[in-house]
Amino acid sequence: MVKIVLKGLEETEEFGKKLGSLLQAGDLISLTGDLGAGKTTLTKSIGLGLGVADYITSPTFTLINEYRGRVMLYHFDVYRLEGADDLLDLGYEDYFYSNGVTIVEWGDKIENILPEERININIEKGKELDERIVSLSGKGERFEKIVRELNLN
Repeated sequence: MVKIVLKGLEETEEFGKKLGSLLQAGDLISLTGDLGAGKTTLTKSIGLGLGVADYITSPTFTLINEYRGRVMLYHFDVYRLEGADDLLDLGYEDYFYSNGVTIVEWGDKIENILPEERININIEKGKELDERIVSLSGKGERFEKIVRELNLN
């Protein structure tokens, strides 16, 4: 696991843009953290790094939003779901195993159906008002390569 401290919105946005610039088709990020920790803010910044021009919003009531960038971005918010069974009708596999990048907010709620090889990001509020503590973990070549390219070792 790798932990970084982001001081302020600007550092969070820079981290997200850099991460987004490194992501490739087939990558999946599971985002966790308390309400208001900055999951959607980080997703917006990742979208910028992916070249998404549209305004990214939380799909809390629609479950998924799709955005066109250099690769497609599929943004899930599963906060309101009871469990993974609620995603069956949505055809989640078509997104999780696609030629796009998938970000799942509240991914811990559906961990049993997420691909084993993924990037887990947990965001916590820090001691200072705008400070965020970001923990990255994962499994697989892509996770290891992204951590190396982010220079977080």
